[in-house]
Amino acid sequence: METIMEAVHLMEAKQSEKAIELLENYLPMADEEEKYTIAELYIQWGYLQEASVLLQALIQQFPAEGELKVTLADIYIELEDDEAAIQLLNEIQEDDPAYVQTLIQLADLYQAQGLFEVAEQKLLMAKNRDPNEPILDFALAELYFSTGDYRKATNYYEKILPKAKEIANVSINDRIAEAYAASGEYELALTYYQDEDSENPDSLFKYGFTAYQAGRSDIARKAWEHVIEIDTYYHTAYYQLAKVYEEEGLVEKAYETALKGIKVDTFNKELYFMAGMLAHKLENDVESETHIREAIAIDPDFKEAILFLIELLKNKADFKGIIDLIIEIKHTGADDPQYEWELARAYNETESYDNALKHYNAAYTNLRDDTDFLKEYGYFLTEEGRMKEAIPVFEAYLTTHPIDDDISEFLARLKQSDSEKEL
Repeated sequence: METIMEAVHLMEAKQSEKAIELLENYLPMADEEEKYTIAELYIQWGYLQEASVLLQALIQQFPAEGELKVTLADIYIELEDDEAAIQLLNEIQEDDPAYVQTLIQLADLYQAQGLFEVAEQKLLMAKNRDPNEPILDFALAELYFSTGDYRKATNYYEKILPKAKEIANVSINDRIAEAYAASGEYELALTYYQDEDSENPDSLFKYGFTAYQAGRSDIARKAWEHVIEIDTYYHTAYYQLAKVYEEEGLVEKAYETALKGIKVDTFNKELYFMAGMLAHKLENDVESETHIREAIAIDPDFKEAILFLIELLKNKADFKGIIDLIIEIKHTGADDPQYEWELARAYNETESYDNALKHYNAAYTNLRDDTDFLKEYGYFLTEEGRMKEAIPVFEAYLTTHPIDDDISEFLARLKQSDSEKEL
């Protein structure tokens, strides 16, 4: 053991090569217990291949020692060789003291492979052997939580609470609250968050989100304000907080919050979009346009922002700006029938009727069921003297909107005029 301790001291002194060399030279003289200790040190230091060689040799000597196989399986998992780990763990017998741990590991592996029923079976077998072990309740709860079976998940989480408030750095109260929130029981979820009194920003953020879903924007606001106090860089909280301020009529405060969020996360398109909308509400369309353009620069296919910017440009009759915008975003590969429609409208406003017709036709391919589009397109075709083309468009409109008497009468006149021309 003196040699092993010397190697530990060398490793602590950052002399890793000497430490490993010392242990390798000592291995032929080491007994089985020392070999296992060396294997554990190798694992601790990250020398997984060396540790696996040692453990394989020990397993050949002691094939009935399940603990050795569990340790080696851990290494295989670290090396992303799950199949080897499963094969090894399945060799461990039911009467082995390590059998329950084996079942837990197998469940983890099967869960990672998406074999949830097999994972559940392994955990229930372990639970049957050791019914009072909170780790097993936690493993089952986490499995059910991951598969969306929130009722079963909460049952197992609640079994843990009298014994432990936290397992594997996971707050049990948080998990129960998340499970209730995910199943739509927001008020019940809130009671678990309120029992927690957490200073963890993730927990506080989820608490705020659950409160918001429950219609308690006052609690949500306080929770998100506290998140930012604790962690200035928690960018998601700025967006949610700005939204709450806006809903409470505090538009100026909402705008200031969105701007603070942008300083923290300069690539957050949602924050830029939020800032743009809020600036518009504050009648500052110059800043609004700047923010919206930033959002689109981050994501050229950010449809909501693009359509918002189009409306801003319409407000100042900048139809050329709309044309330039849509052509630019189409060059990036972004495409949507709504863009074709807006492009047609902008060309129509600039009296470029051939281009307008081209883009109305392109939009028609995908907007055949949009009554607003059909009505507008039909009128455009009529104004361009394309009565024959306008008739089926108005007919399609009336199929989905038959109670529009004005269009019915207009269509009848079109058909009569078209018949008279043919005569």
